[in-house]
Amino acid sequence: MVAITDDLRDGIDGLRERAAAAVRGGATMIQLRLKDLDPRDMLVAARALVSLPVPVIVNDRADVALAAGAAGAHIGVGDVPAHALRRVVPRGFIIGASVGTDDEAASAAGADYVGIGPVFPTSTRTDDGVTLGLTEFTRLAQRAGLPAVAIGGINASNYLEALGAGASGVAVIRAIFAAPDPERAARELSSAIGT
Repeated sequence: MVAITDDLRDGIDGLRERAAAAVRGGATMIQLRLKDLDPRDMLVAARALVSLPVPVIVNDRADVALAAGAAGAHIGVGDVPAHALRRVVPRGFIIGASVGTDDEAASAAGADYVGIGPVFPTSTRTDDGVTLGLTEFTRLAQRAGLPAVAIGGINASNYLEALGAGASGVAVIRAIFAAPDPERAARELSSAIGT
């Protein structure tokens, strides 16, 4: 289960504590996603998380991930393609790629995994309001040919549907980081998923 950060409402120390709570609850990876943060502050946030006992992946910023000593980066549509990034990162650097279309699935070559979504309705992504659904998730996962993580609206009531559609794992933002008790929220999802 990938726990994806949401914001810095309680500062970097608060973010680190929420991430640590998610890990104590069973999150097996943390993805640092702070869309509006400048690279310098993103580096400070990433450095605060890399001591956690799980891989930390930086969203959209391979340069920040490398500078912080993070385990990898998750790249989006407008970022350097996975196959090009693979040539310049150290061995073992984890690369995830966002997928929501056939073209994006085809261009994920070189990634270690794909994040496909949004599978279910979500308030986190408001750019186009499109929800893929389970059938399209399965099709795109097969097209990408890589381990697929379901993202978008994942919570305790629908994660089994995503796993049943072929997801290797799930990525969660609000269900953990917006919860009053991130450790408990992660533990409930983690125990239910069986991780």
